[in-house]
Amino acid sequence: MAYAGGAAAGAAGAAAAAIANAIKASGSLVKVRPDDFLKILHRNKDGIVVSATGGFFSKNYQYLTSYKGLFFFTKNDKPINIPGTVEHVTSEKIWIPG
Repeated sequence: MAYAGGAAAGAAGAAAAAIANAIKASGSLVKVRPDDFLKILHRNKDGIVVSATGGFFSKNYQYLTSYKGLFFFTKNDKPINIPGTVEHVTSEKIWIPG
């Protein structure tokens, strides 16, 4: 049985390493409120937004954009009105590490 515990610990360590590598690859990720996210979009008129619908018990709307080298993420229970000047891409899923 000690071997099974060691295997579980190894798997947990591998999962933690995968999350750490995903964070390194994605750069700095900043979670903001939906109203702050919209302010960022208005400053970044040539930007791009990726959106997805998620949720397990209730539906939520997730959004991701980049601005000045940082990635900004928000989640809301209602869709956000994306400005027409910003390119909008719909995705199946947005996965945020950690």
